Amino acid sequence: MTLSISFRILNAGDTALTIEFGERVERRLLAAVTALDAALARAIGSGELHGIVEMVPTFRSLTVIYDPLLSTRAEIEPIVIRHAHAALCSSVAMDRNARRGRVWQLPVCYGDEIAACGPDLDELAQACGLPPAEVIRLHASVTYEVYMLGFLPGFAFMGDLPELLSRPRRSEPRLRVPAGSVATAGTLTAIYPWESPGGWHLLGACPVPLFSANWPQAALLLPGDRVRFRAVDATEYRLLLAKMLEWYAAARPPLAFLVDGEADQ
Repeated sequence: MTLSISFRILNAGDTALTIEFGERVERRLLAAVTALDAALARAIGSGELHGIVEMVPTFRSLTVIYDPLLSTRAEIEPIVIRHAHAALCSSVAMDRNARRGRVWQLPVCYGDEIAACGPDLDELAQACGLPPAEVIRLHASVTYEVYMLGFLPGFAFMGDLPELLSRPRRSEPRLRVPAGSVATAGTLTAIYPWESPGGWHLLGACPVPLFSANWPQAALLLPGDRVRFRAVDATEYRLLLAKMLEWYAAARPPLAFLVDGEADQ
């Protein structure tokens, strides 16, 4: 079976090249990226590909960084191209993700319970032509897939948001978005693991830490994982929030929120 997508090779400086599969956020493009990432990792392990420093996957591309003292682009590019063609046609690429992800259920206190948790809930509801309760219901009705990590340590880009809730980012970004903020932009949703600037729409707050250097795998969510949101009231939110420092300091992440999959962290 042939996918109706292709790829191109882009220059990324004198020690890297990027394989780009498309221009949109789509599951099938992520599948091709994941398949290529896995194939090149196997090629490195077998000795077919050497001199690779790091590979950086995104929604629709994979950047291969190499050591010019150990290899050259002329040596690397033909191997990458061969595996990229295979990634497009392989059953792995059609399987959405080569990694079988875990399923998490994370609590969210939406802005209807505590306004400060979701200051954009009413505004987004008005823009969507929906009551706030319906925005909450729709947002919590989907099982989201973690596409990639980026922007901040532990920041997981998740999709796909229900179409009725899809809106561009805020015209005026905030200078300070509180840690734990549950937000949407375009077709994506995310949880801010740290306080930072941001331009996404804030609908609620999640009292579960997403990153800790104390954990064997520092990020709670990994690409290929799936996430469901469960609306909680103000009382439960505050009880969970009181445990956050304990979870940050623990040797393992809070696996009580893992509902399917092995606790490989």
